[in-house]
Amino acid sequence: MSTQQMTKTVSSTIAGRRAEGGAHTIRSVNPADLEQAVAEVHLGDGETYADAARAAKRAQPEWAAIPAPVRGQVVANIARLVGDNKDRLAASITGEVGKTTVEALGEVQEVIDTCEFFLGEGRRLYGMTVPSEMPSKQLMTFRAPVGSVAVITAGNFPVAVPSWYLVPALLCGNTVVWKPAEYAAATAHAMAELFWHGGVPPAALNVVHADGAATFDGLGRALEEGTIDKVGFTGSTAVGRRIGALCGEHLQTPCLELGGKNPLVVMPDADLGLAVEGALFSGFGTAGQRCTSLGTAIVHEDLHDEFLARLTEAVEAAPIGDPTQDVLYGPMMDERFLARFEEEWLGLIWDHHAVGGSQGVGQITADNPRRGFVGADPERGMFVHPTIVSGVRSDDELARTETFGPLIGVARFGDWEEAMALANDHGYGLSAAIYTNDPRTAFLFRAESSAGMVSINNSTSGAEAHLPFGGNGKSGNGSRQSGVWVLDQFTRWQAVNWDYAGKLQRAQMDVAEIDADLEFRI
Repeated sequence: MSTQQMTKTVSSTIAGRRAEGGAHTIRSVNPADLEQAVAEVHLGDGETYADAARAAKRAQPEWAAIPAPVRGQVVANIARLVGDNKDRLAASITGEVGKTTVEALGEVQEVIDTCEFFLGEGRRLYGMTVPSEMPSKQLMTFRAPVGSVAVITAGNFPVAVPSWYLVPALLCGNTVVWKPAEYAAATAHAMAELFWHGGVPPAALNVVHADGAATFDGLGRALEEGTIDKVGFTGSTAVGRRIGALCGEHLQTPCLELGGKNPLVVMPDADLGLAVEGALFSGFGTAGQRCTSLGTAIVHEDLHDEFLARLTEAVEAAPIGDPTQDVLYGPMMDERFLARFEEEWLGLIWDHHAVGGSQGVGQITADNPRRGFVGADPERGMFVHPTIVSGVRSDDELARTETFGPLIGVARFGDWEEAMALANDHGYGLSAAIYTNDPRTAFLFRAESSAGMVSINNSTSGAEAHLPFGGNGKSGNGSRQSGVWVLDQFTRWQAVNWDYAGKLQRAQMDVAEIDADLEFRI
């Protein structure tokens, strides 16, 4: 791993100007090599955030006045620039949050795909014409931008998930205040630069670097002042509840995309090899730090022992370590996730569970080594053993708690009702998968699953730019990202009635009546 030091300085940017004030400064480091500094990040305070919201509110009418097809051309420019800088942006993701190179490249491609989908929506922000019950009267509907939008994103997808908000919000004529994760600040700044160079006015996209307390304080001020008209948040369920409550005080409905406890059901007729491959990717890609990561593999009793043996063998053999190499996963993204993994989530392993997948649990160190670790010194980074916990039951905390790290549970079931209880009773509803070759079983699972996204013979993780992404229950409030469905988050329907009769026509009171012979009989 490289130990080259970088001297980038990252600050909040409001209307194209660096925000000088702020709370304090932190260092962004490479989680695979904590001795490698990525950037010095100047964090703003609540007033920094409020200033950004005011700037966005002022800039919104001018940006909205630009015709939507022209805004679509700006999105096309962004797609080209991101494509031209794909390798550099992916390297920034790997160097700042520890994603493997192949995953980082895939994430940047998701940004390109999102831009390419939405650039055409600039010509398809359709309304409708509706027939009136009155003569000489026309009814129409129009999509109008919501105004200024607050976007708050996590760092596990530092460019892909923000693009799901930024691209459609800007395309629809909104301006944005984006608060990325502090530990992914340098990558966020690089992403914002591409948007500005693509033609987004500086005041239409404002970036605030701040910690959680300052963000909550600033968002509260902005909502009170009326300078934020919509909030989009991707992150933990606990924080989502607080943001939802704050927005509710101001009669706003936020877009909340939260955590998951995503089940993967393996039926007796499943392709077992494919199911093991899907579980490996679902559970351990990005070191399990995805909202769609596999929570519990729910395996029919006829296949359980063989599935567990095959999965354990695959995990034990998987290379882990330096994310620039060919490995299953790299480090934890940030110290907070490493600490919670060791202090909280490993505490969910109880006496009736069996543990496998590696020679140890917790952080990989010289005293707690991982056989086949890829990298010079694991103690220079935040690497964690992959952990498989079998014997999971429906009444276990492990079956109901999101573990944001490389840990998956395996449960056994005998009948369909037992499988669906394990799949749904945790209260999350983001993603779910089933492995079966029976179409009836697949459609029954779709109908009974509480998840907003269902995969058949595929992993719990994965998204496409033209398919709705989002969950229910503890996974979100029913809002959706991606595809045409997200347009309803960033536009408001406006109804127009145009009466050219030259006289007052009162709806429901002056409706024309048709004389008819109602005594017709056969």
